[in-house]
Amino acid sequence: MGNLAPVAFDIETSGLDNQAVVTVAGFSHQLTNWIVLNTGDRHASTDSLTEALNQCTDNQTELTVVASEEKLLRTLGDFADNRIDGDIHYLTAYNGETWNGGFDLPFLRSACIRNDTQWPFGDIAYADTMEATSRFATNNGNDLVGIYNTLIGDDTCDPFTDSEEAVTAFEDGDWLPLLKHNLSDIERTRELAELAGRFVPSSDFSMKNLAPPEVR
Repeated sequence: MGNLAPVAFDIETSGLDNQAVVTVAGFSHQLTNWIVLNTGDRHASTDSLTEALNQCTDNQTELTVVASEEKLLRTLGDFADNRIDGDIHYLTAYNGETWNGGFDLPFLRSACIRNDTQWPFGDIAYADTMEATSRFATNNGNDLVGIYNTLIGDDTCDPFTDSEEAVTAFEDGDWLPLLKHNLSDIERTRELAELAGRFVPSSDFSMKNLAPPEVR
């Protein structure tokens, strides 16, 4: 949008109840994807999983494996500080946070509270891809996969047809399908944001700064 390039963001969780945790968080920008996996203190082979993910995409994909939600959140903060430049990037998610709701950012805030960690995103702009793609004619559909298939329609490596499958995959320690699902969603979101950046007026991108007042 304008002179800013989108960095797409998406999380997976172990459910929606009070005990649910962030299991995966991913970013996609330009030619690079980066994903962090929380194994819940179980084993995962970083090298073999990374190799398998890179067979699914033309973008270079990096994987970091951690043992807990707390470590995932701290790793997100390090990534945001070192890889996202507020002068050239804006963060986006699909229904990550809109004027009347959203999922990813509210869930992440609550995760930071229960783990006593800092909010990972500082002085960076955010605009929601779902709101931008509402400016296209999509037969009133608003889910990420449906909108993507309507406007772009490229094949992805997503093995899931339902978000509940991501919950089951985490419970079973079935890491590769879970990671492929997140990879597919961050790339779908980035591609839709790039498409909107070509056709949707800048004034229709509802930009806000993600840094809380006390840390600006």
